[in-house]
Amino acid sequence: MEAANAAAMSRSATAHAIFQGLGALLDLCWIGGKSGADRVLWPPVEVGTPFYGLMNWIRSPRVQIFGAEESDFLNSLESAVREVLVQRLLGPTTGAILICDNLVGQVEALRVGADIAGTPIWATPSASSVVLERLYHYRQTLEASTVIHGELLEVFGMGVLVTGGSGIGKSELALELISRGHRLIADDTPNLTRIAPDVLEGVCPPTIRDLLEVRGLGILNIRRMFGDSAIKRNKRVRLIINLVKQEEVPPSDDARLRGLRDVQIILGIGIPVITLPIAPGRNLAVLLECAVRDHILRLNGYQADEDLMARMTQAMAEDASAMAEALPCV
Repeated sequence: MEAANAAAMSRSATAHAIFQGLGALLDLCWIGGKSGADRVLWPPVEVGTPFYGLMNWIRSPRVQIFGAEESDFLNSLESAVREVLVQRLLGPTTGAILICDNLVGQVEALRVGADIAGTPIWATPSASSVVLERLYHYRQTLEASTVIHGELLEVFGMGVLVTGGSGIGKSELALELISRGHRLIADDTPNLTRIAPDVLEGVCPPTIRDLLEVRGLGILNIRRMFGDSAIKRNKRVRLIINLVKQEEVPPSDDARLRGLRDVQIILGIGIPVITLPIAPGRNLAVLLECAVRDHILRLNGYQADEDLMARMTQAMAEDASAMAEALPCV
């Protein structure tokens, strides 16, 4: 299938740009390492390096969050050990340090080393939990994102994007799946964001969160109708189910054996696609559930079509062996 066009591409961000973007939200104060203002913190140089995270001396995120627990840990160490860890913390793998909870004592202890290393240090009165939430939303403004028309749901723990033409029944299918215990993430216009080189995350725009439009019923509030468990805030997209009319699907012997499978490229990430023909009498909710179960089996290394081919090959080999044994010896 054709690649989806991104509505916005990812952009790089320096320490200065991130400080400007978060300064008012977190009441940030730049207290050390100002020579590192031009240091690029996003995207990370090494693939797989987190943009932000709690203090980690082994796999350092670009922005290290330093809170009360981290402060207590450092204070419990002997001075020599603490000095080694502080030097490692201010090393080249750390892009910047954000000190939370008004930890004035730690600010002074790190300031001199930060100025020498050129590692930006910011301080905020906010708690670590608040800082992590703000950074989560800020990261989404930096990453590549796009909007695709469809319904995004969690089915058997897997993020599934249901696509298809207007009026084909996507919302009705979503409602049926929700009534069967699955969860709605976004109706109609899920926002898809590349949060890692091979991870595509879907979220719901705030204005339509918890809501589902169904023809003939209008706008439904799924959270109020089915409870909090029927809604999920975000989910990694692992599978696309594309609904098409039966008459639009050309007959194919291979499709009867292997199904209608393809890959759609979204923001540079390949997402498996299963096309489901719709026709009167077909239970789409059951078909979609089976498609997800089968996809999970495939991810675990089992494919029913290959199993069938192996059985047929074995049966033919056994028949040929039996026929050879039945032939009279010359």
